Amino acid sequence: MMKQALKTLLAAPLLWAGALTLSLGVAAPAQAQDAAAGEKKAAMCIGCHGIPRYQASFPEVYKVPLISGQNQKFIAASLAAYKKGERKHPTMRAIAGSLSDQDMADLGAFYEKHGASSVKTVADAPAPAAPADVAALLTKGACASCHGANFNKPIDGAYPKIAGQYADYLYAALRAYGTEGNPNVGRANPVMQAQVKQFKRAELKAIADYLERLPGDMHTVPLRRFR
Repeated sequence: MMKQALKTLLAAPLLWAGALTLSLGVAAPAQAQDAAAGEKKAAMCIGCHGIPRYQASFPEVYKVPLISGQNQKFIAASLAAYKKGERKHPTMRAIAGSLSDQDMADLGAFYEKHGASSVKTVADAPAPAAPADVAALLTKGACASCHGANFNKPIDGAYPKIAGQYADYLYAALRAYGTEGNPNVGRANPVMQAQVKQFKRAELKAIADYLERLPGDMHTVPLRRFR
C-alpha cells in the first residue's frame, strides 16, 4: 500500500505536466534527440513553416505558427498530439501520422536550434507591461505560471514559448480548446479547455494581440529561394 502511494506521489507532477502541455499538447515521448537527423526529416515542414508569414486556408485561415526557436519537447509533444487526434487538423495529422516518436524528437531538436545563430536571444526578463485590461486577463488565466514571466521562457520545455507568435494563430489555437464536435478543429487538453472557457472571444483575441507584440526567440528561417 505504501509502495502504491509512493508511485502515485511520484507520478503526480508528470500527470499534471501532461495535462497542462499544449498550448498548447501532451507530454512528448522520451527520446534521444538528433538535430542533424531532424534537418534531413524537415522537408515536409519547410513548405509552410519555411515561408515568412505563410497563411493556411484550411480548416481555418491564419498564419502557420513560428516554430524555429520553439522548445524541442513542445514540438515533439505537438506532433504526438496531432498523430493521436488530440489536436485536430487534417494536414498536420497526416504528416504526424507518418512520423515515429524518434522522428518527432529529432524534428523538435532541429527546430529548437534552427537559425539560432542569426537571431538575438531574448533576455530572461519580464515582458513589457500589458495594458491594464489585458494584464487582468493574463492574471485571470495565470498564463505566466506556465509560459514564464516574459512568455518566452516557460517553466518547462514541454510548454510552448508564445511571445512573438502570430496573433491570428494564437487566437485560433485558443478558440480550438473551446471547440467541440468539429472533425477538423479542436484540442483535447483539460487544463487549457477550462482556462479558455473563462474568456469571451474578444478577450482571447486581446491576449493574442498582446503576445504577438512581445520580443521572442521564435522566427522563420526562409528557404533560400524565398529570400
